[in-house]
Amino acid sequence: MENYDKSLLNAMPGTSPDFRGNDGSLLAVLKTLLFFTILMVTLPIGLYFATKTYLFEASLGYSSNDSYFYAAIVAVVVVHMVLALFVYVAWNEGSRQWREGKQD
Repeated sequence: MENYDKSLLNAMPGTSPDFRGNDGSLLAVLKTLLFFTILMVTLPIGLYFATKTYLFEASLGYSSNDSYFYAAIVAVVVVHMVLALFVYVAWNEGSRQWREGKQD
């Protein structure tokens, strides 16, 4: 292998041997994605069973079949809310990175 001058490698865009600048933004994106993935799995399922058992059957006295139906509606609404929140956060994160990149 040939030895390249480090100043030459640093002068070329995208070939820097030090990728720490990209790791921070990549790590932030992965943390956001992991957070919303966990939220997407746990929140609708948890609210489905909680509203079915405690709200619709215990408090409102609905039958088991009716409580299934209304709890599923609650879960679907929560899924849409989590998706909308994810899109909002991703949109703002992208526009913030674009503004910071434009100033450089």
